[in-house]
Amino acid sequence: MAERLPPAGALGPPDKAVAERPARNELKGEGKGQRTRRALLEAAEEVFGAFGYHDASIVKITEMAGVAQGTFYLYFSGKQEVFDEVVADLNQRVRHAMSQAARGATTRLEAERLGFAGFFRFTAEHPALYRVIRQAEFVSPKALRHHYETIIENYIPPLNEAMDAGEIAAGDPMVLAWSLIAVGEAIGMRWILWNEAHEVPPDVFNEMVTIIARMLGGSAVTEASSVATAQANGVERAD
Repeated sequence: MAERLPPAGALGPPDKAVAERPARNELKGEGKGQRTRRALLEAAEEVFGAFGYHDASIVKITEMAGVAQGTFYLYFSGKQEVFDEVVADLNQRVRHAMSQAARGATTRLEAERLGFAGFFRFTAEHPALYRVIRQAEFVSPKALRHHYETIIENYIPPLNEAMDAGEIAAGDPMVLAWSLIAVGEAIGMRWILWNEAHEVPPDVFNEMVTIIARMLGGSAVTEASSVATAQANGVERAD
């Protein structure tokens, strides 16, 4: 399968090129009904991201999806339901992108570095992630809370494991998980969502990783210091 360079947003660590994947609505094994539902979700993601919940309409969603308006109601009861499904779908896909990116990491700090690189790539490709999630605070508070709680539930176990192994400083893994999420979201908003170049510059990414190492404590601080020294001396980190 052809390889391509990571899309804007992946800048920072010298990560490997990401294998190009087929469009979500072209995945093998999906039946016509699944493809239609997927097309509606993709269209809804774009419409909610571009127009906002209140100015979005089922007509706009079906026109973008290329299906008849009546077809929409075979899959969703209305705008509120499809919005909630978009939030849930973005949640699943961004978690998948981060876990896939961090696969093969040998330390907790490396997992954070690779995971956040995956998050920034996903955000660059799907800027509606920020816009839809922020709208959920007012449109669907339950969906918003479920979005974050699902991320936290999956974040805490590996942090606990790293604490038990003495790799990172002992502490409250829930507080640490929320703090890490806050760092990644703020950096992504400033340098991807607001930045015309839609990317996190390498120096910003590296500084963020250094800050995360301090948050993790333990051997993560030493690891970050070693990487920073190697980068300062012009030695590339091998992935």
